Amino acid sequence: MKEILQEKAVFIEQDEYQQDKRVIKAAELPKHPIPKSAVTVCMLAYIIVAKYCDALPLYRLEKILARSGGSIARTTMANWLMRLSLQLQPLINLMMDHQRAGHVINADETTVQVIKETKKSINSDKYMWVTLGGPPGQPSVLFHYDPSRSKEVPLRLFEGFSGYLQTDGYASYNAVCKQEGITQPGCFDHVRRKFTDAKKGEAKPGKKLKNTKASKADVALGKIRKLYAIEDEIKDLSAPEKQYQRQQQSKPLLDELHGWLEKNVTRLVPDSLTHKAMSYALNQWPKLVVYCEDGHLNISNASAENAIRPFTIGRKNWLFSDTPNGARASAMYYSLIESAKANGLEPFDYLSHILKELPYADTVEQLEQLLPWAVKLPE
Repeated sequence: MKEILQEKAVFIEQDEYQQDKRVIKAAELPKHPIPKSAVTVCMLAYIIVAKYCDALPLYRLEKILARSGGSIARTTMANWLMRLSLQLQPLINLMMDHQRAGHVINADETTVQVIKETKKSINSDKYMWVTLGGPPGQPSVLFHYDPSRSKEVPLRLFEGFSGYLQTDGYASYNAVCKQEGITQPGCFDHVRRKFTDAKKGEAKPGKKLKNTKASKADVALGKIRKLYAIEDEIKDLSAPEKQYQRQQQSKPLLDELHGWLEKNVTRLVPDSLTHKAMSYALNQWPKLVVYCEDGHLNISNASAENAIRPFTIGRKNWLFSDTPNGARASAMYYSLIESAKANGLEPFDYLSHILKELPYADTVEQLEQLLPWAVKLPE
């Protein structure tokens, strides 16, 4: 009997133990944009902003982190950025499609040195192209690396686009405008710059004489200055109002300037700087007057030149890209940062947000919610 009671007591204790048993379940780790990586999302965003927004080369960033007790080699940071760029490519593709859906695109290009570019020699020029555009209120700034400056690059970048493509006078854009039926506005900044150079280059050395007759370069600059004054007056108007004011005020001045150029270009020595400036303006004239057709256009391509300036500032510090893939990754990060800024977002906050959400974006609709104009960050 005693043995039976003891055995029953054991069963009761085991039953009570089973009822009180707690099951420990581990929560799943948050998804990471670089699988199996030890770096945090915030650190990734910091590295991207430090290099591509604040123009800090990775070797400087390595020293800055070391002073704070960190130990991250520049090669490790470069590897993170290269791996992350592969995850960001779908987002860039959507931004490119979105930009082509807009009405106006501004474009420009500048040189970049890429050490291990197999298609060209180490000392030859390679190029970073920038395009600025998109529907109203949803601007995107996109950078594109290509070792070439030939017409094949614009043919690829603007395939399927219809609207206005505003550039400088570089002829490589002509082929895509003809193929896609794109209207190409010119840039009066380049015209003004050539007359300014002519004025400086043909000025006589020594003291300036009083009551000296104004040079033809001075006259041209005076006429162009009036066009810019109108633009300054109407800058806050709506697009239709701008178009109306340009037709009323700028068009007569343009007709006057064109007539003056045609009359005086034959009176100058062909090799003179002023003659070259006049010839350039006359050759570009059909494009230079296009901005009067649409209030969304500008008198110059300054917006594209301003968009590419952060890259040129960074280039002075980090000097070159090691590989073509590195140059393409740089283009991607500049695109995200400058597009964030164009949409009023703080780059670090925007990058931190999309890097957290990107691993969970499995559909096109979810990716579209990560585009700069779709993101609403808490203030």
